[in-house]
Amino acid sequence: MKNIDVAVIMAGGKGSRLRSITNDEIPKPMVPVNGKPLLEYQVDKLKAYGIKKIVMIVGHLGEKIEDHFKDGKDFGVDIDYIFEKEPLGTAGAFYYLKDKIDTKDFLLIFGDVFFDLDFDRMEAFHFKNSALTTLLAHPNGHPYDSDLIQMDDNGKVVGFDSKHNVRDYWYDNMVNAGMYIINKRLLDLVKKPIKTDFERDILANQVKLGANIYAYHSPEYVKDVGTVDRINATVEELKSGLIQSKNLKNKQRAIFLDRDGTMNVSKGFISKADDLELIPGTIEAIKDINKSGALAIVITNQPVIARGECSFEELHNIHNKLKTLLGEKGVFVDDIFYCPHHPDKGFEGELPELKFDCECRKPKTGMIEEAVEKYNIDLSKSYMVGDSTMDLEMARNAGIKSVLVNTGFAGNDGKYDRSCDIEAEDLLDAVEKIIKDFTE
Repeated sequence: MKNIDVAVIMAGGKGSRLRSITNDEIPKPMVPVNGKPLLEYQVDKLKAYGIKKIVMIVGHLGEKIEDHFKDGKDFGVDIDYIFEKEPLGTAGAFYYLKDKIDTKDFLLIFGDVFFDLDFDRMEAFHFKNSALTTLLAHPNGHPYDSDLIQMDDNGKVVGFDSKHNVRDYWYDNMVNAGMYIINKRLLDLVKKPIKTDFERDILANQVKLGANIYAYHSPEYVKDVGTVDRINATVEELKSGLIQSKNLKNKQRAIFLDRDGTMNVSKGFISKADDLELIPGTIEAIKDINKSGALAIVITNQPVIARGECSFEELHNIHNKLKTLLGEKGVFVDDIFYCPHHPDKGFEGELPELKFDCECRKPKTGMIEEAVEKYNIDLSKSYMVGDSTMDLEMARNAGIKSVLVNTGFAGNDGKYDRSCDIEAEDLLDAVEKIIKDFTE
């Protein structure tokens, strides 16, 4: 990391769901992962990122953590401790941090998280936005029972959606991963050492006040390993190399997906969420992409915005329906890029400011280029799946292999070259053929 060299680890959990491993004899953050304490993985990663000082906030069996790490010198860092005499929630101990943190910004990590990521990117995002706090956020396979983050197109947090809410609406699959970059000014908001919830009592109030709270969206490996099943899954993913490969310092493989006619039933350009209907096999296809380690990224032209036929708010609602339907089945797309422009004029209610020949509208490659920059994608190892020859043309323009599916226009628009690398009946067939190519 370039500017941040101090980290705080919230290491005070009891780990009741891990009792079969800990036997109440070791604290939750010291649970072994492939024979090594989770907290030791965290310290090693932080050291590799350039962290020089770590403050551990400990509680239940905290003396065992101190006995293991001592002052940190044997691990190549300086370690200090804050002992909670009684549980103070996820932010009550911030009161004591004020005297421990001597830098403008610091990193905060929950002690039950296994991670491997390019922190330089998160740090750059934090400082670019002059954020009071930056949360690391990502989609997961169980948004229906997760606390969700609501954010605008620039990543600014506009609200929090508690898992306890009755969700009779379509929602974004964007989860707080338990890692933050925090400006020290935020510590002043904790006036007393009393039980305080970081998200509910501090961040949510700051969002309501319009403070610069941002969510850094990353597909990298950051997972809560607070159950035995999650630890076992992490061990397998560690052994397979998946965890390390997801770090954005490494080139990523992506499967780019057209939306209309590829993922959802072709009904022309839809303008309301009620019209979105998934093509059979779409959920299974996205599940296979998620398991493969490739990124699932939607690339879609949405001229209905420029034409005035659909608002940005309703487009987000359409995409939230897509994410909700996928999330209910344990799968997710990593990101959605859309072009709201349209070069032709003459539509009733059109938005003049969006009526121009842009660089993002397919078959141009602006959306692909944005995804490449954001996620360090290797286009030579990536694919574009679509139902139109416009998708194929964009793939050729970007230097990506192309797959044509027979579920929408099926390449019969007659405007572009129909040739492709793979033909498939539907998205599931396409993904199966792509993954076979990955492994050959």
